[in-house]
Amino acid sequence: MVRVAPSMLSADFAKLAEEIKDIENCGAEVLHIDIMDGHFVPNLSFGVPIVKALRPHTKLVFDVHLMVTNPDMYVEELAKAGTTYFTFHIETVPHAHRLIQEIKKHGMKAGVSLNPSTPVSALEDIASDLDLILIMSVNPGFGGQSFISQAVNKIAKAKALLASVGNNTCEIEVDGGINADTAKVCREAGATLLVAGSAVFGAEDRKAMITAIRG
Repeated sequence: MVRVAPSMLSADFAKLAEEIKDIENCGAEVLHIDIMDGHFVPNLSFGVPIVKALRPHTKLVFDVHLMVTNPDMYVEELAKAGTTYFTFHIETVPHAHRLIQEIKKHGMKAGVSLNPSTPVSALEDIASDLDLILIMSVNPGFGGQSFISQAVNKIAKAKALLASVGNNTCEIEVDGGINADTAKVCREAGATLLVAGSAVFGAEDRKAMITAIRG
């Protein structure tokens, strides 16, 4: 069963709690929250206080994607804030195995994200420890970008890698340019969690869009 994770980056910031309650009522299962530092990516977004403030307003799973150069500094506070998935970029962490264990020690699920130019092979030695692989289908930093089609091959490669190490519980998530059409090819390639920002929050009928993306 494919799950849909609307991206909070595309919500109306002036009424976040209402927006999140609406997508929950429309059938979303997960909320994708991008934390950006203006350094690893050329943009700033949310911090831990926002995550903590929103937690009492929804039962959605919090899928926090750290587009930052120092993700290790966020582990303890994001755990306290009610995060389920803690996902960091492999490009930023020299000791990925250590950070994965720290994330799990704090009761969260460990995810690793790959930029469009980073190969799936970068995850070979940690694949058995992962709860989520996030494949970026746009260059991270801004919402509303077009889907990079090479991501579809990476989904299939990630699926094969997980199978080769006997990890049958890890989610394969795709983020960037997801709509009803691109969602279909991602599902067919093996994606199990799809992040959609403007496609969901900008839709006239959000429930119908979430249903279409889920397939």
